[in-house]
Formats: sequence, structure tokens, C-alpha cells
Amino acid sequence: MRAQQRWLVAFYALVALAALAATWSQNLQLMAPGMGPLDPYAVFIEQASINPAARSITVDIGFFLLAAAAFMIIEARRLGVRFVWAYILLGFLIAISVTFPLFMIAREFRLAALADPGGAWSMKGVDLIGLAVVAAAVLALSWSILT
Repeated sequence: MRAQQRWLVAFYALVALAALAATWSQNLQLMAPGMGPLDPYAVFIEQASINPAARSITVDIGFFLLAAAAFMIIEARRLGVRFVWAYILLGFLIAISVTFPLFMIAREFRLAALADPGGAWSMKGVDLIGLAVVAAAVLALSWSILT
């Protein structure tokens, strides 16, 4: 595995861990003692549709999950990444913001195991700056929603 791939795997792992902490710190608050196993999901759906902003982000994430699932399936079949449907199912049950980076880690390991099927890739300075801006925007939005 090239150094660039190791950095990318570390980045994906950090995103998955941060997403797990951010989403499940909120999801656990939905679960009250005495609730049935499906009750938290019913509460989640109710609250995710409580106003236009909540509905917008819920639908947005849903359509992202759909596009991500298509990408994951195509890449899994092309590269031989196993358990693609587990990533997708867990995207619904845990959070796509957790399982998509985990899939991308599996994809990077698979690419490293193959004889460089897609050729070398590299990020340009503008790509790194753009990614940093996107990360800052996501962190700022998450901070404002969660605090």
C-alpha cells in the first residue's frame, strides 16, 4: 500500500469515527428505558420530519445513500470488495456517514492488493484546499446543530 493510500485510509477512518460519535451521541438520546426495539426508529422518523429543514436534510441524506449505494455496488463488483450489502444495510441502521468511509477503506485495501488496476492517482493542492473547506463546513454545520 502506497503512503498516499495509507493517508487516505487514515482520513476515512477518522471521518467514520467522528460520524459515529456525532450521530450516535444523538441517536442514543432517542432511546428511553422501556422502549421496544423499533420505537427509537419511529421516534427518529417522526422527529426527522417535524419541519421543512428536518425533512430536507432527511431526504437529502436518503438520496445520498441511494447514490452511494450504487457507487458501492459498482465498485465492489468491479474490484471484488466483499460484503457490500452489509455496508449498505448498516448505512440505514447505523449511519451512511459511518459505513461509506468504512467501505472506502475496504476499497483502498482492495486496490492496494490488486496490481494497480486504475493507475496512480494524486490530489492537487486545490483538491486538498477544497477538501479542507468541505471538512470545515461539515464540522461547522455539525457543531451548530449539535450544540
